[in-house]
Amino acid sequence: MQQRFISILSWLLLSVCGNAATGSASVYTDSLVMLRPAQPENTGSSADSPDLPYQSFSRLWLQPATATAKPEVRPFITDDSRVIGYRLAQLEAWARVEKENFQQWLIVAYGPTAKIEISVGGVFGVEEHPDGDRRQFSYALPLIQGKFLFREYRPGEWPGIGMVVGTFLPNGIGSFRPSGYGSFGFLTISQVFGQREDLLLHGNMGANYLYIDRSNNVVGTWGFGTQVRTLGGFHLVGELFSGDPYVPGTGTAYQVGFRHFFSDLFQIDMTMGKGIGGQVILPYWVSAGIRLVSTRFQRPSRPMRL
Repeated sequence: MQQRFISILSWLLLSVCGNAATGSASVYTDSLVMLRPAQPENTGSSADSPDLPYQSFSRLWLQPATATAKPEVRPFITDDSRVIGYRLAQLEAWARVEKENFQQWLIVAYGPTAKIEISVGGVFGVEEHPDGDRRQFSYALPLIQGKFLFREYRPGEWPGIGMVVGTFLPNGIGSFRPSGYGSFGFLTISQVFGQREDLLLHGNMGANYLYIDRSNNVVGTWGFGTQVRTLGGFHLVGELFSGDPYVPGTGTAYQVGFRHFFSDLFQIDMTMGKGIGGQVILPYWVSAGIRLVSTRFQRPSRPMRL
């Protein structure tokens, strides 16, 4: 079971990363054009054209998305008021290292409409065994989440508003496995300043519900985050939050780091954080993440016939 789970997640990550690494970032279009096979003077019919593989590749990965977005990506806890976009698919992967464990998170998302985003994912890794003399494998899945956009934020307009609801089912082994059935929900509000989104502010307010040992537990959650453009696609980011919707019961903590946008389809980030209050104070951690977006589910535009 454990080997199968790891194999599936590894295959998913490698397949998506492999495609995206060669063409997801539209900024590399000019470099990839140099790799196109030379066309003969008489190409004949389009069916025999050697340029077709490149055209198909470009249509899937290099063309800008029709509804590009730059939503907040984990490992940041505080979410913003945007969704991935209509018929766009997304892979979020981030690793988190703490003193007693290593976590690898994978979340796949899809936009069935322009205002809805559906996500499914899980976490696996290693943790310190309770006896303290060795480490053991741990995992938890599935995480199921829906994000709904009521109003998108734009420069010079009113703030964007959204809502997120989801659940993390108690399936898995080790301490990563949730201790009971639960769900989470929170509202998002975001405001942006500058035509290039030079400053982004966003806040969350919600609650976690957890059913453990026939008792109902409700814990409030909140968060405030910011993203500041510095040079090109490089952004400084920071947040202060209380409670992680994915990990109920965590206390107040901060997280700071950077995010770099290579394009709307390819982003990376790195952070560090630490708990500062609450009944469960989070240990110091370091994390690094990647976000890949695919346009392959969007219908390609048909060429105009003369």
